[in-house]
Amino acid sequence: MKHTAARTWAYANRAVLRLTTRVQEGLEEAARRPDRGDISTTTVIIWVAAVTGAVLIAGTIAVVISKYNGKLNGL
Repeated sequence: MKHTAARTWAYANRAVLRLTTRVQEGLEEAARRPDRGDISTTTVIIWVAAVTGAVLIAGTIAVVISKYNGKLNGL
């Protein structure tokens, strides 16, 4: 049982060290390149409008098809 606990502790230490190193590298990269391309508010608004429009169009098509489904079977 002692060995299992020691192994688990070693794995946890390695994981914390790896995570700490990765976060530190990310912070160094952000400090080196402050213009890392954050998404602007305008871009978010455009994407939300585009997705909303696509959902509305798909919903309208689905409603029309379901409404006239019986009439479309003979085509």
